[in-house]
Amino acid sequence: MRATVHSSIDDVDPREWNALAGSRCPFLRHEFLAALEHTGCVGAGTGWEPCPVTLSDEMGLAAAAPAYIKTHSYGEFVFDFAWAQAYSRYGRRYYPKLIVAVPFTPATGPRLLVRPGLEPAVLAKRLLEALEAHAASHRLSSVHALFLDEPARAACERAGWLLRRDCQFHWTNRGYASFDAYLETFTAEKRKKARRERRRVAEAGIRFETRFGGDLDERLLDGIYAFHRETFLRHGNEPYLTREFFSEIARTLGDALMIKIAMHQSAPRVSSPATSSQTPVAAAIFFWSEEALYGRYWGASDEYHSLHFETCYHQGIEFCIERSVGRFEPGTQGEHKVSRGFEPTLTWSAHHIADSAFREAIGDYLEREGGAIDDYAAEVREHVPYRKAPA
Repeated sequence: MRATVHSSIDDVDPREWNALAGSRCPFLRHEFLAALEHTGCVGAGTGWEPCPVTLSDEMGLAAAAPAYIKTHSYGEFVFDFAWAQAYSRYGRRYYPKLIVAVPFTPATGPRLLVRPGLEPAVLAKRLLEALEAHAASHRLSSVHALFLDEPARAACERAGWLLRRDCQFHWTNRGYASFDAYLETFTAEKRKKARRERRRVAEAGIRFETRFGGDLDERLLDGIYAFHRETFLRHGNEPYLTREFFSEIARTLGDALMIKIAMHQSAPRVSSPATSSQTPVAAAIFFWSEEALYGRYWGASDEYHSLHFETCYHQGIEFCIERSVGRFEPGTQGEHKVSRGFEPTLTWSAHHIADSAFREAIGDYLEREGGAIDDYAAEVREHVPYRKAPA
């Protein structure tokens, strides 16, 4: 079994990469990772240096991990700034470091991809060993694997990596026949509130269109990206993803990219009562597979009551029910999601710290932090809107 560290995802055959188990997740597909490189989201000058790690045998690609050398900690959503500051106080260098992750994407999924028919645990162990070896040979302080699914989490734990947990809010599809049937599981008060939110949006003259990657022309993408960028600018930041990125994935990912567009129905003109127009006023950007819907970005041109909740959450839940998608991950943060049916869910990362003294200190910190996260998730669970909290 030959281990190779590449300088670009384009060094790896797309068909072989996409044949690996776990690559059905849209963020793990070769097309998504390649678009990040092709459009300047990662690469030279970004602090994200691609270095995908692969294992090969006589049959070709056997296993792989999406990896990047980082010179900062932005765009990861697993925050280790305090660790870097601690290194600096002791005259040590924390950056560069190595991460196994999908850039700018706080979504749980596979990170150690293995060809079907091979033993996943054995190949995962070899991938982790190759990552550790690369970090050691390049004098990197650490390796971090982010937003791990259960097999990757277990593999990292067996390898002795430090585990870290956090809390997001996810929605689970329990076989609801319709959105109304879903709301029937709410308490009367919460059900009334959800229906009022949806009614306010409809009464404002807003309806929704669902567009997939192949349905998006450049003019429409311009408008969607403008909504998205404005949301970032209001918080003092430029978007992580470039406008060109969305053009590429609309072409290469097709239906795995899904946009909910809020269209405002303007009033008919007095001179022509039969004439009215539809104007896009907001959009939410999603990715999806049969297993999960992932909410990523949103933006709006104006303020409408409850429009954010409808566009980003209710529309996503309705999409999952209509298409029997198992879960909905709407992104990080936001206790406001709980009243709309999202439940506290633990997310996992794993950390290989080369320096033994720092490893021990970080391990002690993670143990204390983990207890606080567990308490927080238990407390929030008391406020889910269901008549009886789901198991």
